[in-house]
Amino acid sequence: MTTPNAPITQDVLTIPRKLPEGSRTNIVGLTRDQLRAALIAAGTPEKQAKMRLGQIWQWVYHFGLRDFAAMTNLSKDYRALLAENFVIEVPEIVSKQVSMDGTRKYLVRIAGGHEVETVYIPEENRGTLCISSQVGCTLTCSFCHTGTQKLVRNLTAAEIVGQVMLARDDLGEWPEPGAPKDETRLVSNVVLMGMGEPLYNFENVRDAMRVVMDGEGLSLSRRRITLSTSGIVPEIARTAEEIGCLLAISFHATTDEVRDRLVPVNKKWNIATLIDALRDYPRLSNSERITFEYVMLKGVNDSDADARRLVKLIAGIPAKINLIPFNEWPGAPYERSDWERIEAFADIIYKAGYASPIRTPRGEDIMAACGQLKSATERARKSRAEIAAEAGL
Repeated sequence: MTTPNAPITQDVLTIPRKLPEGSRTNIVGLTRDQLRAALIAAGTPEKQAKMRLGQIWQWVYHFGLRDFAAMTNLSKDYRALLAENFVIEVPEIVSKQVSMDGTRKYLVRIAGGHEVETVYIPEENRGTLCISSQVGCTLTCSFCHTGTQKLVRNLTAAEIVGQVMLARDDLGEWPEPGAPKDETRLVSNVVLMGMGEPLYNFENVRDAMRVVMDGEGLSLSRRRITLSTSGIVPEIARTAEEIGCLLAISFHATTDEVRDRLVPVNKKWNIATLIDALRDYPRLSNSERITFEYVMLKGVNDSDADARRLVKLIAGIPAKINLIPFNEWPGAPYERSDWERIEAFADIIYKAGYASPIRTPRGEDIMAACGQLKSATERARKSRAEIAAEAGL
């Protein structure tokens, strides 16, 4: 298995390309190996590269510094060399909305003027940051608001890491150099559950998570990071081997007929194929259960028979099932299951021996809840009838 800080083989390592004269390389999002190579290419003596890498890494990812001139343990000449060849840039927060429950939704502008959304959810003794991996999405899941926006492009590793950094900026979480150590973490968990399918942007997601998990910087352990996928089967084992984070499956149905409509990628990798891949998941253990996400849609997937089929499908897999009350959005072709129906569904799963928490909707008043992420400036203008027709309803 490849650990976040271990040397990686040449076929995995991507050396930053040589930029045109006058251009500067963004340090954010470069892995340790990539940054070391870039420092050497910019004139850092090879014997000093490891030390310089460690110093710069701490300034950027532990203290959140964006100005080379303030890196006081580097010589003035070396700081000038860095400023000439590099930048430290994160995406721009265009707007911020704060929900009645404290949830924060950031509209974030990236290169090319595109926009994605990032959501911070404060909870007791923890705070979860939901980050995006693509502008738009290719999956067109019919219950998901983001799925009605066509894919524009993948996010770079810098743009993925930058979401974590800009949230820490907004929360004032960076420590002051020389201040007493404070173990309090406002951003204690990261979930790749925002816009896009992370496993369709694997390399950038992998490199970004290696930066986020690095113990000398942002220092979030792999158990504090959850990657949510709709079931891109060929990349599932690779996720365990090259990232090592926790896994969540956007499942949502117990028959291929229903899942084909809700999660169209099921037509490529059906439920049986997906379940087989999960049984073989290299990190599978009782201490690292797979999370099955299951959105509750009234009259679609919420019957007692669905609950019993779900239990039968996942039998033998260490798992928990997150039941997600559907978060309605303008034009949505579905309704949220009644609360009594959700509780009855959860009870069947619980009695079968699986944890079945019902997720409390958060940030609904600012359209920040699950399935609602979608930047307004790139929104596909579709009517309820058009969305329903695409979903085959």
